[in-house]
Amino acid sequence: MMTESIDKVVIVGGGTAGWMAAAALSRTIPSLTITLIESDKIGTIGVGEATIPTMQFFNGLLGIDPIEFVKQTSGSYKLGINFENWHQQGEQYFHAFGETGRSLWAAGFHNFWTKAQQLGMTSKFSEFNLEASAALSNKFTKQPKGLNYAYHIDAGKYAKLLRNLAESNGVRRIEGMVDRVNHDPDTGFIRSVDVDGAVVEGDLFIDCSGFKSLLLGESLDTEFVDWSHWLLCDRAIAVQTKSDEPPRPYTRSIANHAGWQWRIPLQHRMGNGIVYCSKYMSDEEAEQLLLSSVSGETITKPLKIRFKTGHREKLWSKNCVAIGLSGGFIEPLESTAIHLIQQGILKLIKLFPSRGINAIEVDQYNKSMIHDYDQIKDFIVLHYKATQRDDSEFWRRCRDMAIPQSLAQRLNMFEETGQFILGHDELFVDSWLQVMIGQGVVPKQYHRVVDEMSEAELQQFLSSMQHKLVNDVARMTSHQEFIDKHCKATM
Repeated sequence: MMTESIDKVVIVGGGTAGWMAAAALSRTIPSLTITLIESDKIGTIGVGEATIPTMQFFNGLLGIDPIEFVKQTSGSYKLGINFENWHQQGEQYFHAFGETGRSLWAAGFHNFWTKAQQLGMTSKFSEFNLEASAALSNKFTKQPKGLNYAYHIDAGKYAKLLRNLAESNGVRRIEGMVDRVNHDPDTGFIRSVDVDGAVVEGDLFIDCSGFKSLLLGESLDTEFVDWSHWLLCDRAIAVQTKSDEPPRPYTRSIANHAGWQWRIPLQHRMGNGIVYCSKYMSDEEAEQLLLSSVSGETITKPLKIRFKTGHREKLWSKNCVAIGLSGGFIEPLESTAIHLIQQGILKLIKLFPSRGINAIEVDQYNKSMIHDYDQIKDFIVLHYKATQRDDSEFWRRCRDMAIPQSLAQRLNMFEETGQFILGHDELFVDSWLQVMIGQGVVPKQYHRVVDEMSEAELQQFLSSMQHKLVNDVARMTSHQEFIDKHCKATM
């Protein structure tokens, strides 16, 4: 056990992860001396520009005004994701934030919807979700009925905003690259790093060095838990284009024969990318497919990224905590990268050692973070497994692959009984229902309480819900009008 007071924190790496950590720690524990090391010579990935609603809490913790945040990041609002060609080619469904329909304490709304489907009432599940209806109508509002929302952001501008906050709180930035990591010969703890010949000492080190995982992976030799047998995609290419239409309040995820493509609309540009499995699509084919399908003039060169899905066996080892890509990566299908950064930082703050590194706190941190990774992993694997596509070897392999037992049990219970049991601290709740139903996993049964309604009462129950939803959306302003009025970016 390391018993000295933890006063000096050294963050290796900048970008979104590094500056999020610096801003949050300097604000919540201002007595710390925080040094961040980054090099302008090392580029950041910076393609994770779609978020989930948990970002609102994190920004609130930092005192960031939500309207100013959208302005300064050239952002737009995100109400969910439109999935195209995932279940079958030519089909689409919407995964929205917020709750779908109205539930009873004994039975979720999907039970009522399931019986209605069996009776031939054919409304889509998403048509009972306010956020989905608003998004597909290109509407947005915060009043009178607030929407559950996240953001599309320029990650580089967000990092700049965070850097300004962190430096105003006393964080010191050192420009340079780490040449050497120095360990205590007795404990193996990191004592310092050499940066262009200078020695930077610390009590706690935070690894934000990206996929390289310079501290946790390379220096502390922490093993990587590989999930590529469940998540086959291992490459991505990103490119930015000029906007040629008003930004929509949702992300698009468009499946192709060996992966999928994203469209993330900002105020000033469109983020485009392709995620694919190199076994079934070459880099050249992927780049050609991406560039041939974008709209608007390209304003960046294609950025090629190689990755492996999974996480380090430990996210905290000795006196080093990995935040972001250095600790693990789950492909960007559900925009969870920034959320996992937030979780890593917030859990570190909650378990921050008051005096020395305590093995009990380290163990709790690792259990909690790995639990988060596992839950998200199951949710992402669901998208690939629940498909009827058989038009390519990639999709046939996804459809037929063995899946984690935890996911298999959940799918089987839902499909056979209609029961959906939530685990501990679930990040995605209604989202599971939307994706399962959207990709054809529909329950064979529904809860008995539903039969206490007559067919006429059920029809009225659903119709009144839809009627109110349509009226609520009609009163909303357009997404573009909301941005122009409240949070238009200054280019």
